[in-house]
Amino acid sequence: MKKLILATFLALTLSVFAKEVKIVFLETSDIHGRLFSYDYAVGEQKPNNGLTRIATLIKKQRAENKHVILIDSGDLLQGNSAELFNDEPIHPLVRAENDLKFDIRVLGNHEFNFSKSFLEKNIKGFNGAVVNANIIKTADNKPFVKPYLIKNIDGVRVAVVGYLVPHVPTWEASTPEHFAGLKFLSAKEALEKTLKELKGKYDILIGAFHLGREDEKGGDGIPDLAKKFPQFDIIFAGHEHAVYNTKIGKVHTIEPGAYGAYLAKGVVVFDTKTKKKTITTENLPTKDVPEDEELAKKYEYVDQKSKKYANEVVGEVTKTFIERPDFITGEAKITTMPTATLQETSVIALINKVQKYYAKADVSAAALFNFGANLKKGPFRRKDVAFIYKFTNTLIGVDITGENLLKYMEWSYRFYNQLQPGDLTISFDENIRGYNFDMFSGVKYQVDVTKPAGQRIINPTINGKPIDPKAKYKLAINNYRFGTLSALQLVTNADRYYDSYDELQDGGQIRELIIQYITEEKGAKVTPELEHNWEIVNYNFKNPLLKKLAEKLKEGSLKIPTSKDGRTLNIKSIKESEVE
Repeated sequence: MKKLILATFLALTLSVFAKEVKIVFLETSDIHGRLFSYDYAVGEQKPNNGLTRIATLIKKQRAENKHVILIDSGDLLQGNSAELFNDEPIHPLVRAENDLKFDIRVLGNHEFNFSKSFLEKNIKGFNGAVVNANIIKTADNKPFVKPYLIKNIDGVRVAVVGYLVPHVPTWEASTPEHFAGLKFLSAKEALEKTLKELKGKYDILIGAFHLGREDEKGGDGIPDLAKKFPQFDIIFAGHEHAVYNTKIGKVHTIEPGAYGAYLAKGVVVFDTKTKKKTITTENLPTKDVPEDEELAKKYEYVDQKSKKYANEVVGEVTKTFIERPDFITGEAKITTMPTATLQETSVIALINKVQKYYAKADVSAAALFNFGANLKKGPFRRKDVAFIYKFTNTLIGVDITGENLLKYMEWSYRFYNQLQPGDLTISFDENIRGYNFDMFSGVKYQVDVTKPAGQRIINPTINGKPIDPKAKYKLAINNYRFGTLSALQLVTNADRYYDSYDELQDGGQIRELIIQYITEEKGAKVTPELEHNWEIVNYNFKNPLLKKLAEKLKEGSLKIPTSKDGRTLNIKSIKESEVE
C-alpha cells in the first residue's frame, strides 16, 4: 500500500513538474547592406527588402512569444553602399542588430571583403555572440570566435552551432591580410569535432550555416550535412540567396532568401518529461510589411548619406548602352534570354576597357553580376556604376600562359548548355552562376555552343596572331577571379604583377576605377563602344520562330524554365517544335 501511495505521489509530482517549453527561432541572412528597403544602385524603394521591415516582424514575434532566439547567418556588411560607413567605430548595421537584440551572428564570406581590423571591431561591437565552428587561429589552433552558443531557456538547453562555407582563402586570395592568421575547416572536420564536444550538453540542436544547398567547390551542401549530422533539429541556412523550407530526414532546413525578403522562423515545442520535440518551420515574407519607425528614424542619416552619395553626378551617358536587354522580348526586365549573355555589349566592353587600362594588360575578363545592367542616356551617377558593377572587387593583373588562358576561356563558356538539333533558344547550365561567366577583351574568338563544354573556343587570336600556348600574356581580372584561377591552378601568387588594392586601397575598387577612367580619360563622357571581338556561331539569331516565341511568352502559353531557387534563368532550351 505504501509503495502504491509513493508511486502515485511520484507520478503526480512528475506530472506537475513536466511541461512544454516553446522556443521560437528567427533568422535573417544575406542582408547585404539593406538596412533600409531602398536599393541605392537602382534608386528604387523595394517592397520586400530591408532590416527595417524585418524589425517589424521581429517585434511582432517577440510580442507573441515568450522565448525567442534571433540569428543572423552572415553577409550583413557588404553591399548597397554599406561600405560608406566602414570607418564608424561600430557599423550601423551591427548597431541596428544590437538594437533588435540579436542573440547570434554568423560570419559570412563577405564579412572578409574588408580589413581584418574592420572584421574584428564589428565582432567586438556586437552585443550577442558571434559563432563559427570552422574558423581557427593558425597560431594556437583555437577557435577565432565561439564555435557554438548554449542557452538555457526555462530549463531547456539550446545549442546553436555556426558554420561558414570554407572558401574565403580562395575568394580573398589577393588580399590574404583580410584573413591573416586564420584557417577554415571543412564541414566534416569542424562539425564532427564540435558535435563530439557538445554531446550530452543540449536538448535542442540548431545549425546556423552560411552555406548553400550545393558547395561551389564540390564540398558538402546543406542537404549533405543534414544527412551526415541528423542530430540537428533545424539548420538555418544562408549564402545561396534562395528561399526554401525542406525537411531532410528528421532535419528541418530553411533559408530566407536575401536582402530581408523573408524572415525564417522555426518553432520547437519541447516536452521536458518525454523529451519529445514538435518542430515547425516557415518563411515569413516582408513584402508590404511597414518599416519599423523607431529603427528607421534612428538610422535616417544612413539612408540620407547613401542616397546623396548614390546620386552624385560624375559624368554624362551620351547614348543608351543596350537597346534590348532581354533578347527575345526586348524589354528592360530580363525574363527570357539576357542579350548580355549572347553577345558582346558595351557595358561589359566598358568594364574590360577600364580593367585593361589600369592593369596595362593584353587581355581582360569580366562578368556581369546583373544581366539587366545597362546605362541609359542622361546623367551618369555613382549609383549607375554600382548598378553595372555590383561588388567592391579590386583589380588584379597576372601573367598567364596561353595554354592556361585558353583553359580559363573554356571554363567560362561552360555556362551554356550544349545546343541540340531542334533547339530554338540557347540555354544556361543551372549549376553555374552568372557571376562565373566571364567575357573577354583583347582576344578575338568565336564560341560554338553546339560543342560540349571544354571544346567551344574557336580561332582565338591576340593582335591577329593565334594564341601561343607557351607565351605569357598579361591578364586583367578582379580579385575574386584571381582566387578562382588560383584554385584551378591556372595562376599563382608569383604571377601577380599588379594589385589595385595594394596601390590605392579602397580607391582601387573597380567601381572607383570606372569613375576615374570616365572623368580623367574620357572627359566625363560615357559613350557605348564595342570591340567586336567575339560571337556565338552555329546558332541562328534571326530565326523567325523567335518572334513567334515572344508572342507565346507574352500570352503565357509558353514559359522559359527557371532553376528551382529562381536564381538562374533560361535553364532549358525551347524546342522549335514547341513554337511551330
